[in-house]
Amino acid sequence: MKTYSETVEWMFQQLPMYQQVGSKAYKVDLSNIYKLVQQLDNPHHLFKTIHVAGTNGKGSVSHMLASVLQESEYKVGLYTSPHLKDFRERISINGKMIPEAEVVKFITENKSFFEQESLSFFEMTVGMAFEFFAEEKVDVAVIEVGLGGRLDSTNIITPEVSVITNIGFDHMSILGNTLPEIAAEKAGIIKNGIPVVIGEYQEETFPVFKRIAEEKNAPLFLAEDFSGKIYSSDLKGHYQQKNTRTVSMTLEVLKEIGWHITPEAAEKGFSNVVSNTGLRGRWDVLQENPKVICDTAHNKEGLIYTMKQLQEEEFSQLHMVIGIVNDKDLEAVLPLFPKSAKYYIAKPNVPRGLDAAILKEKAAEKGLFGEVYNSVSEAYKSALAKAAVGDVIYVGGSTFTVAEII
Repeated sequence: MKTYSETVEWMFQQLPMYQQVGSKAYKVDLSNIYKLVQQLDNPHHLFKTIHVAGTNGKGSVSHMLASVLQESEYKVGLYTSPHLKDFRERISINGKMIPEAEVVKFITENKSFFEQESLSFFEMTVGMAFEFFAEEKVDVAVIEVGLGGRLDSTNIITPEVSVITNIGFDHMSILGNTLPEIAAEKAGIIKNGIPVVIGEYQEETFPVFKRIAEEKNAPLFLAEDFSGKIYSSDLKGHYQQKNTRTVSMTLEVLKEIGWHITPEAAEKGFSNVVSNTGLRGRWDVLQENPKVICDTAHNKEGLIYTMKQLQEEEFSQLHMVIGIVNDKDLEAVLPLFPKSAKYYIAKPNVPRGLDAAILKEKAAEKGLFGEVYNSVSEAYKSALAKAAVGDVIYVGGSTFTVAEII
């Protein structure tokens, strides 16, 4: 591998990648990741970790935690997925992305092993993160689960604390068709004797977490029971209130086991998440007059919050630039979108993107009307051209739709 772009291209092309192709890329056991970390001399044993799973909010929670720990003067690794613009967003330390040269070096040194063992894109990326964090001697790494929990490649760590934000219907072809089934997969990150924070009490899922935590002798904390000070965050979506509470409870647990986190660090960490970690795409206001808001919410649970918040905005006309991937439950998602808006429909530029003509037809069945465009950027340009100063443009439906215009 000579250049960074060639290296990343090779990673995307050679090996299945869930974000691109869907459930075909999902591995059903952890044997590959164990082989890889053995090959790398078990770098994940050389630093402390916090493990974050859940259907919605795990990215925001991971970034908030990293931001507060940074302000507490720890050297903090952060591993998240997917990325919006640059692959390196997935792996960062104190807000700085892994250097391009490190990505090239890691792939070049291990390429024959990857090919020999048929490692997936995600397995390679997890190995890269663990090795980079070990080499850079981070104090702690916040590790976001890619998909599910029990069989996710990240699930070989023994963290300081495990966090499960909430459970919703997403990736059902892989994780199960009922909330308790999905919860059991996410609960796979609960480890023997390690405290676990549950972000949201849900009647169907809490008994699953309680049972597994008891079996594993893991102290269980519910974010809703947090009674201390809740700091305000620079992440402005209404749904961040739940995430802030989840992070607050997690910080409380960390303090109990000896981590040094002052109220000042917490306040600064919560209010500087974007500048400390580079998080984008969460109720992200790109401009005013007309106001442009983009958000990566893409399933029923996430969209309920964003659509409610959107209706609270003041506007003469609402313009919706929408693209969705083909494994989403349109019957559950489309009725949440406002009928009074003008729609600009496009296919996100990934193999999983849903054909815009199909989306237009399905949307029309739900009373949502608009035009089809050849690309997300073309749809967005059209919305900008047609919107008046007092209008609002919303861009969303998928992480990939947002990525194309940020």
